[in-house]
Amino acid sequence: MSESSQQSSVLDVGAEQLGKLYARALIGAASKEGVAEEVLSQLSDVVDEGLAKNPSLTAALASPRVSEDEKNAVIDRLFAGQAHSVLVRTMKVMNAHGRLGYLGAVRDAAAEIYDEQLGRVVAEVRTAVPLPASLREEVASQIGQSLGKQVRLRETVDASLIGGTVIRVGDTVFDSSVAGRLNKLGRAVREGFAHQLMERASAFVSEDTGESEEEATTS
Repeated sequence: MSESSQQSSVLDVGAEQLGKLYARALIGAASKEGVAEEVLSQLSDVVDEGLAKNPSLTAALASPRVSEDEKNAVIDRLFAGQAHSVLVRTMKVMNAHGRLGYLGAVRDAAAEIYDEQLGRVVAEVRTAVPLPASLREEVASQIGQSLGKQVRLRETVDASLIGGTVIRVGDTVFDSSVAGRLNKLGRAVREGFAHQLMERASAFVSEDTGESEEEATTS
């Protein structure tokens, strides 16, 4: 293993340990107030929407060149009144220790800890199109029944999955009626799109030639 790889591994371990430290505190405080689900959802939004899509904000919160007071001001401006106070307080505690750069690690660890507390497993679901809410609930229910546990879905949209759906829980890959129904959904969506495209193309051609649809079909 190269020196750079060793350094990366050490950094990864450090991030994981710090993530678990703050995650336990966050889950403990949120659970005491009965808002664990809400706070975890908001933290995911902060990480996946607020930070992942704003590299400059991510860099500023992680930078030692930006003062604690300046970062607290950013937290207040962006999150106070929007996110739960438990999450805002946790972010400020992390800021006081120069750890805001580890919010992603905290989110990952908090989700894992909370799943363990609930006896819940994570099902990785990759589909060619996003799941509608009704089907999402059915998928979680059917997987949960087969495993005898609560299930949380972690969804990924992968347009390259033209022929199917992948459902994985740990090392187990599901090939069940759930996957079959998802495959039908994907085909229906694609066929629906193709039908709409053909209709629009037909309308465009008719307009371009100056013929009505009836004239075009009878000529």
